[in-house]
Amino acid sequence: MSLTLDTYRLLGRSGLRVSPLALGTATFGTEWGWGAGHDDARKLFDLYVERGGNFIDTASTYTNGSSERMLGEFTRDHRESLVLATKYTTLRRPGDPNSGGAHRKSLFGSVETSLRQLKTDYIDLLFLHVWDFMTPVEEILRGLDDLVRHGKVLYVAISNAPAWEISRMQAIADLRSWSPLVALQIEYSLINRGGERDLIPMARAMGLGVTPYSPLGGGVLSGKYSRADLTATGADSGESNRKSFNAGLGMVTERTLAIADVVREIAAEVGHTPAQVALAWTLQNPGVTAPVIGARTPEQLVGNLGALEVDLTAHQLARLDKVSAIDLGYPHDLLASDHIRTVTAGDLKIETRR
Repeated sequence: MSLTLDTYRLLGRSGLRVSPLALGTATFGTEWGWGAGHDDARKLFDLYVERGGNFIDTASTYTNGSSERMLGEFTRDHRESLVLATKYTTLRRPGDPNSGGAHRKSLFGSVETSLRQLKTDYIDLLFLHVWDFMTPVEEILRGLDDLVRHGKVLYVAISNAPAWEISRMQAIADLRSWSPLVALQIEYSLINRGGERDLIPMARAMGLGVTPYSPLGGGVLSGKYSRADLTATGADSGESNRKSFNAGLGMVTERTLAIADVVREIAAEVGHTPAQVALAWTLQNPGVTAPVIGARTPEQLVGNLGALEVDLTAHQLARLDKVSAIDLGYPHDLLASDHIRTVTAGDLKIETRR
């Protein structure tokens, strides 16, 4: 069944209603060598909001702060109707060790910076952006809860952290009546299904709504890469810079290009673009609340929003699952084996609903 941006979904264990596609704004600003200038960014924002979108994703350091500053201007007449999500932990001042990290000083400093840049009194959803393996979880949770109690943050969330740390944090928050985590942001797409091992099942069990970033695999699933990019050395600027960056991250391989080939085949069958098919696969995953989509032009954004209209058959979903399948590894493969089912249940027929 087709969706629209105002077919809202609940975010995790909260009652917060968000659009099924979030607008990612790491492309708002050109400081990183790609992205949209002020006027184009304004068009992207207006287009998303006019179509009923209410979920905006940014971070205090995206495009050196330009993303938040633009949003501070753009959201002025819509603030109450929008869900603004931002993040902390990335270094805000090079050379200052306490301007980054998950600790309390970084947390409060980053939030104050975001409030100024966004020109708002509160943040709807605050993500811990990157796990630092140094800060005690109690310090993080207490700091987040203090911000909620002060009214500067309404909901708290986490991104790019181990599943066992997140589940431990959620248990501590529940036991101490601190603000629980309501969302998890991870990289997740047909070319990177690693979150299926532990992160997504953990999120479903612990009440976190999943908001995947890079659902197009850095553009690989949109068809912008070919076998020639396997040996490309990079180029000058703009889109070429970003292609080289993504290729350097290992997103362009024989495996990922083979997945993109199947996406392209199915796109031809359903009369949509490869990007729309790849996004539709993510949207139809019951463990996903709202993929985060980015764009540099209104045409790209319109194209991505077309994913809401894509209906994939069970057979098409199975083909996508097969070509992109990953090895879940130990203990998942062991526990799913016939031998283990036999020694734990014998000949009993037990229906599972998870």
